[in-house]
Amino acid sequence: MQRITGRLGGLAYGGDYNPEQWDEEVWKEDDLLMRQARVNLATVGVFSWALLEPEEGRFDFGWLDAQLDRLHANGVAVDLATPTASPPPWFTLAHPEAMPVTADGTRLTHGSRDTYCLASPAYRRAALRIAAALAERYASHPAVAMWHIHNEYATVCWCEQSAAAFRSWLRAKYGTLDALNESWGTAFWSQRYGSWEQITPPRATQWHHNPGHTLDFRRFWSDEALAAYREQRDAIRAHSALPVTTNLMLPGYQVLDLWKFGREVDFVGIDHYPDAPGIDAAADTAFGADRARSFGGGKPWLLIEQGPSTVYTSDRTLGKQPGDMLRHSLGHIARGSEGALFFQWRQSRAGAELWHSAVVPHAGADTRIFREAAALGETVARLGELAGSTVRAQAAVLHDADSWWALDTRGLPSAELDYRGSLRRAHRALWDAGVTTDLAHPEDDLSRYRLVVAPALYLLSDAGAASLHRYVEGGGTLLVQYFCGAVDERHHARLGGYPAAPLRTALGIRGEEYRPLAAGETIALSDGSTGTVWSESLRCEGAEPVLSYASGMPAGQPALTRHRFGAGTGWYLSTRLDDSGYTALLARVLDDAGAAPEQAGLPGGVEAVRRHAEDGRSWLFLINHGEQQARLAVGGHDLLTDTPVGPDGLCLPAGGAAVLRTH
Repeated sequence: MQRITGRLGGLAYGGDYNPEQWDEEVWKEDDLLMRQARVNLATVGVFSWALLEPEEGRFDFGWLDAQLDRLHANGVAVDLATPTASPPPWFTLAHPEAMPVTADGTRLTHGSRDTYCLASPAYRRAALRIAAALAERYASHPAVAMWHIHNEYATVCWCEQSAAAFRSWLRAKYGTLDALNESWGTAFWSQRYGSWEQITPPRATQWHHNPGHTLDFRRFWSDEALAAYREQRDAIRAHSALPVTTNLMLPGYQVLDLWKFGREVDFVGIDHYPDAPGIDAAADTAFGADRARSFGGGKPWLLIEQGPSTVYTSDRTLGKQPGDMLRHSLGHIARGSEGALFFQWRQSRAGAELWHSAVVPHAGADTRIFREAAALGETVARLGELAGSTVRAQAAVLHDADSWWALDTRGLPSAELDYRGSLRRAHRALWDAGVTTDLAHPEDDLSRYRLVVAPALYLLSDAGAASLHRYVEGGGTLLVQYFCGAVDERHHARLGGYPAAPLRTALGIRGEEYRPLAAGETIALSDGSTGTVWSESLRCEGAEPVLSYASGMPAGQPALTRHRFGAGTGWYLSTRLDDSGYTALLARVLDDAGAAPEQAGLPGGVEAVRRHAEDGRSWLFLINHGEQQARLAVGGHDLLTDTPVGPDGLCLPAGGAAVLRTH
């Protein structure tokens, strides 16, 4: 990222630019408006394959040459994208076998984006060809500052080409059919495979899929997407030394192992679109930003897409409130982003996303949206000195793609086991408490964190269980939540009691029976709080009961336990607490861990995050999401107003923000 921010002279600001949708008069206006908004980086070419390669093997780069020259002359650097997320019509006609097939056997046709099978040799050849041609032509172009491969890897396919690639992946993983059959437990339901050719992707079937089969297909598809990314990346690196990344999505489903992608990109880039307005959008912004930073190992990262003025809920598009553009962008930058980019610069007048918000809306530049965007460009320009600085977290929430995929399996004891919802809830409780939080993998070295929360570790590998054991023994505070470590990395049930043995020792408990609750059912606890969704029969084996069940089958048995183990403490919660009970528990566990908020004494709704430089400087971001002004006992130099904050502190207006430089 330093190569990019150094090239830009500060943080990145801009977004997706699609000049091919417009004419010369609009380009001239764009030049003026980009200067007015302090735009310094534009993502170009994401959906331009049909123009760049109008016929198979015949390229037309003339229009792109002119646009890159124009942007460079206007002082705007380019994030040059490969257009491989949207193959042109000629590709569909030439290679119908490369169209994706759904799990129920339906072959999709051209007419949208992402209509391809990543495992198709024809698609991979075509994608590699266009990526290599772009790199060869533009590697030395002075406008190009970075490379952007593909767009939002997400398409999954169940076709015969995917089946062949899946079988090759399985051969490499297992070596023998005996090993595969043992791992998948195919003795059940007469599923034993006698040849590799008998294995297909887990397509639509009569009832439940084999969970080991399903889990391995999810792993395979993530690896296939990563292999497709690496092919394009390596083709670009053969011509260019500039940084290469892709824009990862963080939706409510998960196709990719983002930890693996984080190790392969030169820096993590994400797209983030909140799914609720108001304070919930602010909390979700923090959740997305903390994930992005964590997938990159704590290094600076980049927000590649966000909506300038819209929030996308499950059934409608809502408008952002005045000031949300600033607050959401600062929320990302506070947590490590090296800038703020948007989709897109100018709102499309036609096509499938003509109602997607943009920096320059249909109504033009004389609008609140553009005025806010121009003011934000000035704000981002004022923050250039913090480029390259990092964020230090005291707490971590455990995140594992395998556990997410396993918890998506049909046939589990309850349909209310929501992986992403559980992670968001744990992160939100820490965000409400003002504690900066990473996401971490269970097998990571967790020793730098005062507190680790494991909200949904249904699947836990042997290595993960050993890692958590070491963390507690070494002095960490661990909060494990219900239905944890129930299966191993093969999706085999743990025998002898739950969770996995090394973790069970650190927690000082033995789970004997899971007791899911009926829809809408609650269960009373000894302190007057209530549990929902889940309960368990636990035996304390060294742990002390902190709360007990006061009703239902497990009445009198422990619901919340604490175990002093080695130099640390292991907590176990066996039900889903109500909101007030969960907030109280996190406050208690944070106190037990000695984890403090980034800035003590802040009123509710005021967010505080700090970025640190190696030379001892730090920058405290303060964002008031509330409806009342807040008097804060802080000091430093506010970069947003270029004024000192003295001993009387800072009065932060409702909806306002400050970035204080301190030492």
